[in-house]
Amino acid sequence: MIRTEFTALVGCTAPIQLAGMGGMAAPPLVAAVSNAGALGMLGAVQMPPEVLGPVLGQIRSSTPQGRFGVNFLMPFLDLQSVELAAAHADVVEFFYDRPTAALVRRVHAGGALACWQVGSPEEAREAMDAGCDFIVAQGVESGGHVRGTMPLLLLLERIVAFASIPVLAAGGVATGSGLAAALAAGAAGVRIGTRFLAATESVAHPEYIDALIRANAADTVLTTAFSEGWPDAPHRVLRSCVAAAEQHQGAVVGSLRIGGNETAVARFHVSPPDESARGNVAAMCMYAGQSVESVSRREPAADIVRDLVARAEQRLRAAGKSLD
Repeated sequence: MIRTEFTALVGCTAPIQLAGMGGMAAPPLVAAVSNAGALGMLGAVQMPPEVLGPVLGQIRSSTPQGRFGVNFLMPFLDLQSVELAAAHADVVEFFYDRPTAALVRRVHAGGALACWQVGSPEEAREAMDAGCDFIVAQGVESGGHVRGTMPLLLLLERIVAFASIPVLAAGGVATGSGLAAALAAGAAGVRIGTRFLAATESVAHPEYIDALIRANAADTVLTTAFSEGWPDAPHRVLRSCVAAAEQHQGAVVGSLRIGGNETAVARFHVSPPDESARGNVAAMCMYAGQSVESVSRREPAADIVRDLVARAEQRLRAAGKSLD
């Protein structure tokens, strides 16, 4: 166990937050991470209240003692869903716009903690001023959509210099040594997505997981290629999926099952391939951070959490650091 301001605030035993990956951070993975003592996060992009409500109930019943949160992307925000999440989850998190006090007040009114993922020191100050309980500093090494342009350690150094609330580090972290380094640099925990994509509870398509296992950091690229559905928002993906989409003939690469219906996936659409994907899966959007080279096999989420904490403890003890 590693105690930090983050674990004390949220009630976790591990200073780890699952990234709220839209389409990938689904109930089985969220519950598994939460039950392992970390903070599971549901990716609730474009989930209306009538869909989100049952999902929140499913997660809570699967992890009655664990802590979990809900991630919202600002360009697709539904205020009713935010209020529903605040009433049933422990944390509500926002990403990809300037922090606003009005949203934070809505979250607090529902009884949840409020978090904002930021890409710059300026946004971090705004999140603090808005009343957030903790923030996530996202480095440019991150997979998925990327808000900032600074390397994680530089961004973290600048933010922790003035932050009066816990700061989590996101971007390129997937190992115990990375967790230890982030804590030593002043973070209160880390946010991890890419490594959890290969968890046995992940809903990622097997072809997607295989591509992650084969890849290294140089096999990712920060691009705006997959802008269908979310124009001009930079994101880090595997180079291979960009090449496959460029080579694909036709406007549609395949389909996903969404809400019980088969839905066509346009070429260069933002949606990643889950296990329902059909068609040219290799040409679908495969988000991955520079930490991808640490993804070597499928393993339970609980084993990932235990490995991260155990190895971080070893590093911190060897350096004479306190775990409290």
